[in-house]
Amino acid sequence: MRLILPLAIACALAAPVTARAQHQGHVMPPPTSPPPTIEEKPPAATTAVDHSRMEHSKADHSKMEGMDHSQMDHSVVEDVDHSKMDHSKMEGMDHSMVDHPGSTKVTPIPPVTQADRLAAFPEVHAHHLHGTSIQSYWLLDRFEISDADDGTALGWEALAWMGGDIQRLWLRSEGEAVDGRIEHGDVEVLYGRSVRAWWDVLAGVRQDVGEGPSRTWAAIGVQGLAPYKFEVAATAYLGQGGRTALRAEAEYDTLLTNRLILQWRAEANAHGKDDPLAGIGAGLSTVEAGARLRYEITRQFAPYIGIEHDRAYGNTADLRRASGHGAADTRVVAGVRVWF
Repeated sequence: MRLILPLAIACALAAPVTARAQHQGHVMPPPTSPPPTIEEKPPAATTAVDHSRMEHSKADHSKMEGMDHSQMDHSVVEDVDHSKMDHSKMEGMDHSMVDHPGSTKVTPIPPVTQADRLAAFPEVHAHHLHGTSIQSYWLLDRFEISDADDGTALGWEALAWMGGDIQRLWLRSEGEAVDGRIEHGDVEVLYGRSVRAWWDVLAGVRQDVGEGPSRTWAAIGVQGLAPYKFEVAATAYLGQGGRTALRAEAEYDTLLTNRLILQWRAEANAHGKDDPLAGIGAGLSTVEAGARLRYEITRQFAPYIGIEHDRAYGNTADLRRASGHGAADTRVVAGVRVWF
């Protein structure tokens, strides 16, 4: 009994040593594994995700490194109800940059009522009335002297109107006298009505005065301020015996300074029939053109000096030559311009 116990202990200690020695004698080759293969799988469709049942408060997004949200396809995520998500526990999220179109309540615009329409467009009980007071304007545009072939010539051109804003009585006159004798001139009395801003239609009579025969004409025309501030007038005349005439004139002021003004002027006359007694031929009769430089001492009074050229055409030029005058004449003029 004393010998059996020591032998059993010796055998138990020797068994692990023998097994380890046997295992160390075997040489095991290293295991070889086949190369990994990459199997491409079609992306699985993302079904509807209900974020309201997800507990985001326990998710630590700060430790999710390497995640590129720009490569994630969120277009297939549908029916996401963000109203049940607790965003108050999501730290580090800047909600100021998030657009919540459905979270802003817009006050609807009330419908337009009849009271609103009446307040915006009140009823007009009376039309705007133009001034009913009588006004007047008198202008002596040219009152000048010059050296003519037969002596000293005195020329004039004047106009005046009296009336209101729409209807006016117009007076116009122009002519020339030499050595105190009126060679030719005319006086017009016209009714004028404003048809638009700066434009009037005129109708009336014209009476010729001077050395030639006294002629009376019916007159109709238009005058006004054209674009670029050209003052224009055109008048047609119908006289006795089927005589007709047309006069067109234009003026333009060039302001060199506030008081020094250069006025350009042109006038053309045409007649339908020859009138030898008046020295007028059919067709284009005369053309006058000139320039006058005036200095406005006051706005109502301005002396001036200028140059004027007058030329006759056609039968009118022939009649002038037959009477001993030239067909063209150029002269220096000096005069004053007055209005009140």
